[in-house]
Amino acid sequence: MDAVVNFHWKCKHTWKMSAKNTLWCLLGCAIGDFGTILFFQLSQISFPVFWIMVFAIINGLITSVILETIILIRQNFNFSLALKTALGMSFLSMVSMEIAMNLTDYILTGGAILTWWVVPIMLIVGFLTPWPYNYWRLKNFNQSCH
Repeated sequence: MDAVVNFHWKCKHTWKMSAKNTLWCLLGCAIGDFGTILFFQLSQISFPVFWIMVFAIINGLITSVILETIILIRQNFNFSLALKTALGMSFLSMVSMEIAMNLTDYILTGGAILTWWVVPIMLIVGFLTPWPYNYWRLKNFNQSCH
């Protein structure tokens, strides 16, 4: 209960730490997400945009979990604890990030199209969407993935 009473949004250290955590998550999500979209874009396989985006979200979640698991193992977590932590503590962040990035792509390009101008916007939206949640978790519960 004390943590809730003392919670505030003004801690620069927590914003910095949560930004670092969010960037790691963004890197992992972007690898799978952009890789999937780029594959369909370059191969020109005729597939519905909706399903390309669903696959992109799923692959983004998978690559993010893999990256975060590797990071945690490098911090001396055993594999099962690292995987459980990566899945448990940041999955909501990853899902919100993935949905925000793909929704941005859909709104700006019609979906499943990577261009030089849309990628930075997708990354910014993908970062900003879960960042306050990551701050809140870190500040309120001292829980993060890294």
